Amino acid sequence: MIKILVIEDEELVRENILDLLAAEDFETVSAPNGRIGINLAIAEFPDLILCDMMMPEVDGYGVLTALRQEPLTAAIPFIFLTAKSAKADFRQGMDMGADDYLTKPFTRAELLSAVMNRLERQATLKSYFTNHNSIKSASPKTQLVAMSLHQVIKQRKFQEFEVHYQPIVDIISGKIVAAESLLRWQSPELGFVPPTEFIPLAESTGLIMTIGQWVVENVCQQLKIWHDAGIDYLTLSVNLSAIEFNRPDLIKTITHALNSNNLEPKYLELELTESMIMQDLNNAIFTINELQSLGVRIAIDDFGTGYSSLFYLKNLPVDTLKIDRYFIHNVAEDTQKSAITKALIEMAHNMNMQVIAEGVETESELSFLRDNYCDSMQGFLFSRALPSVEFENFLLSKKHLSV
Repeated sequence: MIKILVIEDEELVRENILDLLAAEDFETVSAPNGRIGINLAIAEFPDLILCDMMMPEVDGYGVLTALRQEPLTAAIPFIFLTAKSAKADFRQGMDMGADDYLTKPFTRAELLSAVMNRLERQATLKSYFTNHNSIKSASPKTQLVAMSLHQVIKQRKFQEFEVHYQPIVDIISGKIVAAESLLRWQSPELGFVPPTEFIPLAESTGLIMTIGQWVVENVCQQLKIWHDAGIDYLTLSVNLSAIEFNRPDLIKTITHALNSNNLEPKYLELELTESMIMQDLNNAIFTINELQSLGVRIAIDDFGTGYSSLFYLKNLPVDTLKIDRYFIHNVAEDTQKSAITKALIEMAHNMNMQVIAEGVETESELSFLRDNYCDSMQGFLFSRALPSVEFENFLLSKKHLSV
């Protein structure tokens, strides 16, 4: 049964909302003030929170801030209930990470509509992660990894994580022009945990919200360090999961990471997948436009492996198309792959996009890409993903691809 937490200091309003939700077969929990509400949210872990904006002691803004900072509650949908009508108040709440708001007095239909819309969106995300990552029943090992991951986030032991960087090389000049950031986890108890094991767990539990925010901040800090050291041409990319892409405070998170490091947005690129975008195309277009307005670059990662729908690309302000390694592997000998890859490169260039080929491992693959005017490549032919110190040595030694 879906559990909804109602945080409201006016008893009559609170009881009316609880009665209405109970009549719709929701399980309900209630709190008469913000302080109790925060404790209940952590203890009960509800599916949705309805919270009054103006309360004594801890107001709705304080409740939202506290819950978004707590890793285990950061992803819970949050709807403000408010008697305020000024747009500035609504904007403040949304910027802080609220999912929606209702202005008092609201009707039964308005309340249920807001609740159901948010729950349906959350259910879509959960369904996506369950199906996409095939986490049907957790093995003992998976349970152990999940428990350890929860502890790392809860205790904020981010020193166990490390960001590695895989160089992206301009095929014509052979120079490193960018890098993709990739997260690694070295657990003191479990040893090295492959990303294929812990990333799906982080996504399905919502912990990716906190981890992803740390990655963005870490990458921006590192990028600023390299720019200050004279490596001022470098662009770094960060992969976003679907839940991160759909978080209400995404723009605020990215803006804070850029501003706190005095970093120009054009040097940060966010990588999205086709399937993420196609979950809700209209919302994706809106979010990507907002990110573009910041000056951040946008890339579509693993292109060709998702919905393979080309029509939507013309509606998206995308800077980079990354061709999935499946199409690159043996591309010079496989006539079908070569035809598809040629078409993708030409299409992207016609739309003023840069093209990066992923997973390049052989000279014949590189030669094919060069002959067909692909812009850049990444893959083991040039380098695996490297710890920051090793990657910095690559940059300082001006290591380049043979041309």
